[in-house]
Amino acid sequence: MSCTLPPPEIIPSPESLVLTERLPDSLKLTRATFGMVALLSAVLLVLSYQPLYYTDLWGHLSYGKLIFETQALPDSEPFMPLAKGMPLVDSAWLSQLSLYALEARFGLTALQFLHAALCTACFSLLAWRFCRTTRHVPAAVLGLAVFGGLNWFQLLVVRPQMAGMACFVGLLALLTSRSQSRARWVAMPLLLALWANLHGSFVVGLAMLGCWCAGRAIDVWRRTGRLAAIRHDRLVRRLFLTTELAAAAVLLNPYGLRLYSHVLSFSANPNLADLVEWHPLQIRDVQGQAAALVALGLVFAYRLSPRRVSAIEVLSLLLFGGAALWTQRMLAWFAPVAAGCLVWNGLAAWQKLRGTGAAPADSPRTGRWSLAVVALLWVVAASTPFGFTLLHGPKIEFRSISPDTPIAAAEYLKKNPPRGLIFNTYEWGDYLLWAGPPGLQVFITSQAHLAPPDVWRHYMSVINGGGKWDETLDNYGVNTIVVDRQERAGFISRLKKDEAWKLAFEDSLASIFVRKRGI
Repeated sequence: MSCTLPPPEIIPSPESLVLTERLPDSLKLTRATFGMVALLSAVLLVLSYQPLYYTDLWGHLSYGKLIFETQALPDSEPFMPLAKGMPLVDSAWLSQLSLYALEARFGLTALQFLHAALCTACFSLLAWRFCRTTRHVPAAVLGLAVFGGLNWFQLLVVRPQMAGMACFVGLLALLTSRSQSRARWVAMPLLLALWANLHGSFVVGLAMLGCWCAGRAIDVWRRTGRLAAIRHDRLVRRLFLTTELAAAAVLLNPYGLRLYSHVLSFSANPNLADLVEWHPLQIRDVQGQAAALVALGLVFAYRLSPRRVSAIEVLSLLLFGGAALWTQRMLAWFAPVAAGCLVWNGLAAWQKLRGTGAAPADSPRTGRWSLAVVALLWVVAASTPFGFTLLHGPKIEFRSISPDTPIAAAEYLKKNPPRGLIFNTYEWGDYLLWAGPPGLQVFITSQAHLAPPDVWRHYMSVINGGGKWDETLDNYGVNTIVVDRQERAGFISRLKKDEAWKLAFEDSLASIFVRKRGI
């Protein structure tokens, strides 16, 4: 039996059997990039499992539902009867509508994933800028740790402010980029226009642009010694024009100039003085201690750094650091600024002390790391509650709501709808509105700034058991009281002793009292 061999020209050579990478060099990644992606993926995965707390999230969902159903923005407060007629400037209307649309279409896991994605986007943008400006991965990781440590409390709370934070970090990324393309300067006003419809924190972005413009002008004057040089500096002119365009782009909102007056006067509302998150930053708080530690690190970094100190950095640190001392809520905006300044100056100081300016060597770019990154992202996305639901359907019910939320109390109210106004704790008003019976009339919600000063003062007096609290409830016609057991033990004790009230419901979280004789 004979065997016919193929012609020599079609016999494959051993070299042709070896797999070669045909991926473009621009898409090839390094081992360090994979490590950074793995770190950011862990952030996404952890935050996507964070429960939804009883915060203003549920109030924003209620606003989003109202906007969706009425196809219009409310002119006055719609959910607090005692604030009826109070003019409303809804600076977060686009965030509220987006949150409600996601919840209605995909459920609560979509809200968890959106929040985790926004947080991860902030970390990713900072990591990108730190790595591009320093070429030093450990320094970038340190910067991310500073940002996360200062901002951790805000990162755990799902609210429209996270959209504002993503815009703020995006603006920082654009400002620190060395690209001279026109698209970079056009993107900044467009970003501010979007930001103004997502959250009222857009003024922080305008303040940052102002710091960069003024700081660049000071640096030019310091370098040349002539004020006239400021006028001829190309970057100063671009920053000034961009700031003007951004301030004008903010007006692309449903309220026009009213949005400015609302946001700028918001922090002066006297009701906010009773809320902890609007108190000044204090060293005895965990956040205050973290801020003090970072401030100490900045002092040493600037003292030892051989870098020339930029006026932009000084103005930014003074502005946002001072704002954080004034109120804890502003610590969120100080965090990315402090992280960047600490990375750039801390790394320079470290290299000076060690006598080297070289960045750590990295592995070569290969397609294998690109493939590993894609596979990792797919596995992480599919492992989130939202990804699992999309892929497999609602086979497993994830616990999306925090166990500290008054779920059972809301269910009791749905089965036993109260008559008239109920008195509730400030922290629970939004959730009771969302999960309670339709048309529930709550005493107060998280929109404390919309409550008339007298109403807020009466709320604080009753909840603290001061004055003639029982007469105050009589005057408001309250027949039902819903309070949390952990923080209001004294108030609950007084209600149990009062003959006019009886305990109708109680679990480990909440106590509900009703009048024995309704008003």
